[in-house]
Amino acid sequence: MTYQEALDFLYPLHRFGIKPGLDRVCSLLDLHGSPQKRLGVVVHIAGTNGKGSVAAALASIFQASGKKCALYTSPHLVDFTERIRINGRQIPRERVAYYCSCFSDAVIASKATFFEATTAIAFAWFADEGVEVSIIETGMGGRLDATNVVDSDYAVITSIGLDHTDWLGKTLALIAAEKAAIIKKGSKVFSAVSQPEAQHEIDLMAKRCNAPLFVAGKDSACRLMSVEPGMVALELTTTFHYYPSLKAPLTGSFHASNISLAVMVAENAGIAPEHITSGLEGLLQTGYRARLELIGRHPALFLDVSHNPDGMRETVNALCLFRHNYRRVHVLIGLASDKDARAIIREILRLDCTFVLVNIPSERSVPAETLGSLCREEGGEATVCAAGREGLAYLLGQATDDDMILVTGSFYLAGDLLAAGL
Repeated sequence: MTYQEALDFLYPLHRFGIKPGLDRVCSLLDLHGSPQKRLGVVVHIAGTNGKGSVAAALASIFQASGKKCALYTSPHLVDFTERIRINGRQIPRERVAYYCSCFSDAVIASKATFFEATTAIAFAWFADEGVEVSIIETGMGGRLDATNVVDSDYAVITSIGLDHTDWLGKTLALIAAEKAAIIKKGSKVFSAVSQPEAQHEIDLMAKRCNAPLFVAGKDSACRLMSVEPGMVALELTTTFHYYPSLKAPLTGSFHASNISLAVMVAENAGIAPEHITSGLEGLLQTGYRARLELIGRHPALFLDVSHNPDGMRETVNALCLFRHNYRRVHVLIGLASDKDARAIIREILRLDCTFVLVNIPSERSVPAETLGSLCREEGGEATVCAAGREGLAYLLGQATDDDMILVTGSFYLAGDLLAAGL
């Protein structure tokens, strides 16, 4: 296979949708000598929001310490290879083609999903490259997620919110139980979950697995020092060390718990404070993009992928701190059909903004006209454009230097704009 042939094989696997279960991915991995058992120290990360920033922070910290560190995240924004990295380097396209050729017959026979096939490719490359540490982000949930074939040294649960409820359950407790299933015997558990009913499920699983549990805010103390577009600084005290000023190139005070989790895990793994500090400062070298990323300043342009009410609430809370700096706020948004669009729009309206609604490049897109109607029903000023690129061009023509533009709602939307040169 060529790389393009591999993509032409992989992408149509989306037709199988989401099929929770581990049998198919295990059958693929068996063909390559069970690479999931050869991933070095494994950090497995689940959670409704915050997985990406914790994963990127940890990958950067381990790399700063001199470790050969693998990072598996999803989805990608522009190119498939973004999902699979070692020390910030994306998997070579020829290796994608090679591993896809290795697994293709078994993928067809088992009707494996896109994510299962991608997970097999990632784990095979990581093992063959002899990584020392693997940072693995779940795709959805935990218990039946394809990544849950690993035996984690560290199980990290960032947050619990109501997302993917058709698959994970309708309550925080049910969703927490699904995500807590990444905890294994021999794991050390790190959590930033705050809701009692969700934390209870994590406590139960940790006890069942005889796994020690560490909680951000209980086993660490954090104080925000400054929050500005593109940078957060905090003071952190852990069981092992006092950090008077940790800085990360992120926007939003909500990242405090994510940074705390990453530092706590890294310390437990024996990483020195100076490598933790430098790793956080170099976090963007891991390929972390579009999480309230400041792209431009005149007008201010933020690119974001928040796509559920909890995530959007944190995004809006972060921007409210700077709202007074801008004359007008314009929001370009597109959403997938499985999201709570009305709740998301209500959160965004706190910015006192105007909306441009677009279709995202996915068959699951909510029609822009439908989003426009929802905005107007909620009291918002709405303009409908066909696509993200058209909508952004319209806004750039409308905005002045002292305005803010927020692009949000979907990885598909952010990826399409980045591919266009944003």
